[in-house]
Amino acid sequence: MRENEKYNATAEEDKGIHIINIKAIEDIGYIQPETVLLNSLNTDQDSACKHGLCFQDGERKVDYILAYTFKKSSGNRTPNKKSHYNNSVSSQRSGKEGQPLPGGVHDLETAEAEPRVDYHEDDKRFRREEYEGNLIETGLELEKDEETKLHGVGFVKIHAPWNVLCREAEFMKLKMPTKKVYHINQAQGLVNKINSVLNKISEPIQPKVADHRPQTVKHLSYPFSREKQHLFDMSDKDSFFDSKTRSSIVYELLKRTTCTKAKYSMGITSLLANGVYSAAYPLHDGDYESISEPNDRKLLCDEWASYGVFYKYQPIDLVRKYFGEKIALYFAWLGVYTQMLIPASVVGIIVFLYGCATLDDDIPSMEMCDQQYNFTMCPLCDKTCNYWKISSACATARASHLFDNPATVFFSVFMALWAATFMEHWKRRQMRLNYRWDLTGFEEEEDHPRAEYEAKVLQKSLRKEFKFKKTEKEKLTWRDRFPAYLTNIVGILFMIGLTFAIVFGVIVYRISTAAALAMSNDAATRANVRVTVTATAVIINLVVILILDEVYGCIARWLTQIEVPKTDKTFEERLIFKAFLLKFVNAYTPIFYVAFFKGRFTGRPGDYVYIFQSFRMEECAPGGCLMELCIQLSIIMLGKQLIQNNLFEIGIPKMKKLIRYIKSRRETCTDHEEHLKKKQRYEMDYNLEPFAGLTPEYMEMIIQFGFVTLFVASFPLAPLFALLNNIIEIRLDAKKFISELRRPVAVRAKDIGIWYNILRGIGKLAVIINAFVISFTSDFIPRLVYLYMYSADGTMHGFVNNTLSYFNVSDFKPGTGPNMDHDLGYPVEVCRYKDYREPPWSENKYDITKEFWAVLAARLAFVIVFQNLVMFMSEFVDWIIPDIPKDISEQIHREKVLMVEVFLKEEQGKLQMLETWKDRDKKRGENLNSQSPKLTRSQRGSSASAYSYRVDV
Repeated sequence: MRENEKYNATAEEDKGIHIINIKAIEDIGYIQPETVLLNSLNTDQDSACKHGLCFQDGERKVDYILAYTFKKSSGNRTPNKKSHYNNSVSSQRSGKEGQPLPGGVHDLETAEAEPRVDYHEDDKRFRREEYEGNLIETGLELEKDEETKLHGVGFVKIHAPWNVLCREAEFMKLKMPTKKVYHINQAQGLVNKINSVLNKISEPIQPKVADHRPQTVKHLSYPFSREKQHLFDMSDKDSFFDSKTRSSIVYELLKRTTCTKAKYSMGITSLLANGVYSAAYPLHDGDYESISEPNDRKLLCDEWASYGVFYKYQPIDLVRKYFGEKIALYFAWLGVYTQMLIPASVVGIIVFLYGCATLDDDIPSMEMCDQQYNFTMCPLCDKTCNYWKISSACATARASHLFDNPATVFFSVFMALWAATFMEHWKRRQMRLNYRWDLTGFEEEEDHPRAEYEAKVLQKSLRKEFKFKKTEKEKLTWRDRFPAYLTNIVGILFMIGLTFAIVFGVIVYRISTAAALAMSNDAATRANVRVTVTATAVIINLVVILILDEVYGCIARWLTQIEVPKTDKTFEERLIFKAFLLKFVNAYTPIFYVAFFKGRFTGRPGDYVYIFQSFRMEECAPGGCLMELCIQLSIIMLGKQLIQNNLFEIGIPKMKKLIRYIKSRRETCTDHEEHLKKKQRYEMDYNLEPFAGLTPEYMEMIIQFGFVTLFVASFPLAPLFALLNNIIEIRLDAKKFISELRRPVAVRAKDIGIWYNILRGIGKLAVIINAFVISFTSDFIPRLVYLYMYSADGTMHGFVNNTLSYFNVSDFKPGTGPNMDHDLGYPVEVCRYKDYREPPWSENKYDITKEFWAVLAARLAFVIVFQNLVMFMSEFVDWIIPDIPKDISEQIHREKVLMVEVFLKEEQGKLQMLETWKDRDKKRGENLNSQSPKLTRSQRGSSASAYSYRVDV
């Protein structure tokens, strides 16, 4: 007997919907006895479907979509599914036996009459049928649509009925609002007046969203329980579970439901990875450009994702309602970070203006520009470079004062405290959001194993079963992952070495280009050698950084994949660590070179250090390397923000969308009937870019945070440029989530995860780096040492002369002196170079002087004092600011007390009801005894049983 004879199926038609009652036989195990709704869409009834947001009946909402590709039969036409359903129904009514497969696929007899597809497509179809049948067993309702405008793409619409939602909400421990409402304690007295004034002032910059208003009352929330449904506010069952919650519940079911075939267990992640389904996503709430149909998506587009509202606060509660807590926390963190950049930008501008105001009062830079102190400097390279006057570096020295002044030290201390305050402010803000979103008691449970992990475990189990004939449950050990760990270590070290090699190549380019330009016959070219070399080298570094960022992102993902982490959370954390490490090294290595290595190991005239015995190491300008560090930092930071963060984020998604649109038009132009149909919501969302996670969004902001904090002593305007970028970045990311990406599955989260630890690490590292930048890169410490130890009149007069040593040109090694005839107008016998060394007429000529050791000791002492002082101040700020606001702590405690009162009141009500029943039954028994003293024994027994039944109830 054929397998389809084991099914007893009856069908009836009601408003175009075919309801098939399938009785599953235990040995097949496909479907439990229940009503399965398998609908075939009629294209003439699109209006009833409300643009694809609900089933064909126009009532049941579409909570999730599974999309798959299939090969159409001859003529690029899909067979009429409705006719197949009618044939199936008619054959059953006439006594013929058919096999309606789970998910609404054609019956077996009809399928055999059609042209057969290849084995791979057939296997995918069988897996889909089994998986959809298992979904139906869980209580979900499915509806298929293959008559779509998209060529060769079918959709399975999933709806979760009320009983499934309640069951899964209890299983997932979702906190839902109860009927108990309490008033939130408001500040009193002066604080209340200040808050009311601030609310009135900030009214114009508040989004026009109802949920954004300050809460005065709040529903008490409690983990959902079917036994205590009477406690919850179910006045409107349709909105009790919102679309975000419904889709997350269905997604949990999709992950938990498996398709088992030949011992191969496959959940939705495995099915997606193996191409059984091409996509799985929840639907957006309608069109964001629609005028007639208001929805949350359009409201977010108008009040959040529009550049015209850049000055307004974000509607974070509405973002959370639509996208879930994890994405809302990212945008809340980005908003707090952007707000905190405002005071940092103001102080940075003040420091820059201070440098501009005191430019003419800076004696060292004025001496460099004074012709009276126009020292003859030694050549910057061998043979081709000539002697030069220090006054030619006048512009660089004056520009360096804009960033290298006493206010820079204050700004470095301020930014270290700013970073600590920012972290504390975010923790308090995060706690407030946890309270408002009922996440205070939320604990993340262990996630489901990833598809790749399950496949790897299966391979290991099959090998062991084949070898030892054992079927024990296996797991991956460190021995299984050792080759992957070794590959990770070697790969990361190789990538870091590659970055160093590229930076070294740029250094060689700078040295060789400087030597080549110095040979030019053009005087203007020779005069601008340093500026030309610096600008071109920075641009090369920027291009390399942008390219390697994309390469390292792919490599980090591949290295994480071969490790085969068990859960998605573990995978994400390991990916973040690898990507951050590689991108951090890639972005900051050129800056570290200029800040701490350039000009440190050059040697001296007559005894220079060479690369490959031919290229002389670079020297800093007479005004120091700080100006060059500022140029390097500003170009890389602004270039990354403008090109990578903005143009790439705008251009690449739009290009992909255009390619998909052109491909779709090309495929559908062959079928004019399909082309005339209006696209459903799930078809339009299918053409959007899939959500790839928040790692790229966080990563670009973390790298920017490093630019703002790590080298802020050399570029006080970095917070200002970061602020301007973030104002655009918030709206750009919002627009991308609203219009360019499929709707992500809502994920519950109470914090930003590993990113917080990375931020704290960068904040600690910033204190150390800024201490070394001020001590070793700038001239702040040498100026202080000269002013208090070596100045004759207690001023900075003579500082430039003090930092320059003498060199006798006759001591040049053969072949290293300048070959060109110098045009200074006089013979050069002695040239100057920046260092603390004895003059050639000294007994210990060219030896390091005592002043060098004094300056070095002062620099090291400053690093120790600065680092410990700022660390102590940061820890003090961390200690003095509580992580949980006092009012939130009181409200959380109050919620616990109120919840206990609710349950006590419920128990007291039960006891009172029980006592009432007992008294009532007792009186009834006395009345019965008084009225009928001669009751039979059986009647008394029935009365007693009734009494015990009521007591049990």
